[in-house]
Amino acid sequence: MHSSDDHSAGAPDAPAAAGSGPFAQAPSAAHPGTDLPRGPLTSLRRFTPEDAAEFTRRARESRALHRPWLFPPTEEEAYAAYAGRLLASPEREGFLVGERAADGAIAGFVNINNIVAGAFRCGALGYGAFAHAAGRGLMSEALGLVLRYAFGPLGLHRLEANVQPGNAASIALVRRAGFRLEGFSPDFLHIDGAWRDHERWAITSEMLPEKQG
Repeated sequence: MHSSDDHSAGAPDAPAAAGSGPFAQAPSAAHPGTDLPRGPLTSLRRFTPEDAAEFTRRARESRALHRPWLFPPTEEEAYAAYAGRLLASPEREGFLVGERAADGAIAGFVNINNIVAGAFRCGALGYGAFAHAAGRGLMSEALGLVLRYAFGPLGLHRLEANVQPGNAASIALVRRAGFRLEGFSPDFLHIDGAWRDHERWAITSEMLPEKQG
């Protein structure tokens, strides 16, 4: 299971036709003229109201996998509020992860929260795989796609992931993606009724594998 604490609280289209090369581009409806990347296994798309039934069904199926780390909306009314905030806020970017071999079925999600421009150009990641997709490499590829988008069209320089120390799958995911461990924060975030310790992981644009020599 891959999950990182997602603090978006305060996202259907058919799979795009294959383009040239293994990482083609799919149109982004939210940002005209900007494409969302896709890979051999997955594609990114925006949250939409029409995804509510599938997203919440997958979230309910995944309760045992997500707890106690992650609490995505399991009811359509809660999904509408959650997706609405992602779509309305300039400080957030939300992506559903579609499995290309399954006609774009939702495999998980990756959100960039608390986006700050100016001299910072950073954001905080929240993400989760649904149970049927866990352990299949889908989220690893999707996280890589989000990094390319964040450090490309979004113009960010740094992304952070705050992960509870016991969430081994989430730590393994960010480590594979090239994140470095930068510190430990006791009582960092209030989750599931208590203040939880977190490890702080981060990556900058210079650390992407294709930029490493």
